Amino acid sequence: MSAYLGYEERDRSANPLDVLEQIVAANDWAFDRRSDSEMAAEAPGKWCDYGLYFSWSHEISAMHFSCTFDLKVPAGKRERLFELLALANEKLWIGHFGIDSDDGVPVFRHSVLLRGAPGASAESLEDMVDIAITECERFFPAFQFVLWGGKAPADALQAAMLDCVGEA
Repeated sequence: MSAYLGYEERDRSANPLDVLEQIVAANDWAFDRRSDSEMAAEAPGKWCDYGLYFSWSHEISAMHFSCTFDLKVPAGKRERLFELLALANEKLWIGHFGIDSDDGVPVFRHSVLLRGAPGASAESLEDMVDIAITECERFFPAFQFVLWGGKAPADALQAAMLDCVGEA
């Protein structure tokens, strides 16, 4: 590593978790800053509360972000949900859905590489969180249809993706 690169890394803007902490606090969401590299928060949604987890790696200049649903998936219903996840992931531009193997809860994950960037902007971090919550809200009904409504994954996704026009 050249002396220039070492200087450039030390001169970078603040830890992106500092900016995220301000965003989360401004939304009045409960949060816990566990260390310089980890933060957890809880965001309310229309269907459930979402658990947000942020992990910053200074070594690779990357932010890993996950958003978990407040929804437990029984082991016997996971196979159908995996099919739904594959179909839902085809519709995403950013991030992906999975199931946490330890807890059995659906999770939306996304990582952002910031190497060479002057730092993460508040706008890009807000977008990262907003996109995750928006996608979780959009697909939550499909998860419910498969888990508790007995729908086939493709049918559940189609029903959840209907865009309603107007108000009743």
